[in-house]
Amino acid sequence: MSIRTWLPQPLLSVALLFAWLMLVNRLTAGQFLLGVLLSLGIPWFSARFWPDKPRLYRPVRLPALMARVLWDILWANLVVAKWILWRSPETLHSRFVLLPLALQDEFAIILLVNIISLTPGTVSSELSLDRRRLLIHCLNVTDEEALIREIKARYEEPLREIFEPC
Repeated sequence: MSIRTWLPQPLLSVALLFAWLMLVNRLTAGQFLLGVLLSLGIPWFSARFWPDKPRLYRPVRLPALMARVLWDILWANLVVAKWILWRSPETLHSRFVLLPLALQDEFAIILLVNIISLTPGTVSSELSLDRRRLLIHCLNVTDEEALIREIKARYEEPLREIFEPC
């Protein structure tokens, strides 16, 4: 019996353990053990639902992307809180924006959709059937083209470098 039988997604297991410890906000033996059990059990039970294991072409870029996403989530929380607390709703320019996608890898597209939805102020609304366009709702947009360029530069291009061969 190989290690892959018990640990089908090692990176996911590490991420789940880290996320669990961050959520419970304490490092005790019991919480650590529960986190280990969850981080081993969830990937093992969900392995059959994963169509293809994602291939990382440039995994060294992944930590920088993760750090950028975490920073953007924190910053967007502050910006959205400021809008809610100190701006009149009439001054916000809420709208839908159609983002053309260059990504080909299904897993990378899923990650982009989730990154956009996790960032406060933006929500992924609809992915076209051909996976070439993503409809995004944005809380405040003054320049659609600038928003599209920013999403492509900050998220789509790093995802393409990580998950697609160049």
